[in-house]
Parts: sequence; C-alpha cells; structure tokens
Amino acid sequence: VALCERPVEAYVRARETDPVSAFDGVIACSYEVGLEMAKEITSTFVEVLIAPGFTPEALTELQRKKDLRLLAVGPLGQGERDTQDVRKIVGGLLVQDRDLGTLREMGDLKIPTQRQPTTDEYEACDFAWKVCKHVKSNAIVFASKQQTIGIGAGQMSRVDSVKLAQMKANLPIKGAVMASDAFFPFRDGIDAAAAAGITAVIQPGGSIRDKEIIDAVDEHQMAMILTGMRHFRH
Repeated sequence: VALCERPVEAYVRARETDPVSAFDGVIACSYEVGLEMAKEITSTFVEVLIAPGFTPEALTELQRKKDLRLLAVGPLGQGERDTQDVRKIVGGLLVQDRDLGTLREMGDLKIPTQRQPTTDEYEACDFAWKVCKHVKSNAIVFASKQQTIGIGAGQMSRVDSVKLAQMKANLPIKGAVMASDAFFPFRDGIDAAAAAGITAVIQPGGSIRDKEIIDAVDEHQMAMILTGMRHFRH
C-alpha cells in the first residue's frame, strides 16, 4: 500500500513493497485510469483491474492484454455507507456492527512511553493503523508515512506476524513504525520489532501485561501510541 500525489507513482511504490506477491494480482484504483497508469500496469502480469473508469487511450492500451479483466465501477462514494457486516455461519447469519473506527486526534491518544513519537512517526502510525484495519488477524504492518514496508497477516501468534512482516519487507525497515490490530500479550513482539529496526509502535493496549510491554518499548528507546480500540479481524 502506498500514498503519492501522482497515481502512477503510488502504484509503483505499492508494487515495490512486495513485487513477488503483486505478480498475478488484482489492482483497485479510486480514480480514473489514464494512459501513463495503463502502461505501467501492462508492464507486469495482472489478472484484474478495478477502477471508476478508464480514459479511451488507457482502454486501448489495457485491451492489448488479453488475460486482463477490466471492471469499471463508476464514481465512488455514492449512496449510504453500510454500518453492518454480515457473515455466514452454520445454520444462519451473524450480523454485527462494521469496524468504522479511525485514529483520533493526537491529544485523545495515550502515549505511555518515555519517548513521544516524532511528527513523522505519528503520520506513519496513522497510515499503518489504517492499513492494519484491513489485514487478517493476527495483523502486523511495518510502514513509513506513505508506504507499507512489510505486512504480516493471519498468523497464530502476534510475534509470528511480526517475524513475517520482517521477512516480507522488500524495503529497509530501520526507522519504520509498526501497527498491531490487537494488543501484545507478551513483549516478544516488541523485542523482535526493535531488533528489525522499528522505532515506534501503535496498538490498542489493554493486555494484563501492558506494563511489561511499555517497559520493553522504553528499553528499546521506542515510542508507542495506544488507541484504545482494536481492529481484530477474521
């Protein structure tokens, strides 16, 4: 995942975070795809491209790829926002409130560590927290303020997700931040992140071992933000 003023640069930066997984993938864009973006997309193998629309020049370029499926979904942001999530279970449906939580203002967050996050670290934590919300639990995201560095998803333990994020990192980790969708039950995840080069952490907090986690963060001279909400997702 990446942010950039120019769409094609955002796509290239997102792809370079994990080029192996990007092969044979699905791309979703929140904007009309133009010719420059189309040329970049056709330079690699992509299965599906979803966007509000395509310029005529882009469509001509994209249609050269016979195996590429294009979906034009029209303008985004139309209609009411769904507030409930429905999951199928044996014998019925589970209806629950959707996770619509977002990071609050800095003054509303708890920072229990000796070191406060820098402005760059806070912006990176904000970005990583938004990405982490959509990653399967146990979810760990390493990120800068405009780009994911490594993502660890769907592991049985949180420390394994940290190790997976480190393994998947295709860019330097030193100076990046880490987001966790739920609290750290033990300090091992913090120790592993610090060894990898992480300098700040954002997580919900709420573990009976929170003091142990805070002490670990302080030992490594990291900063930590507690959001008071979790994004645990299965």
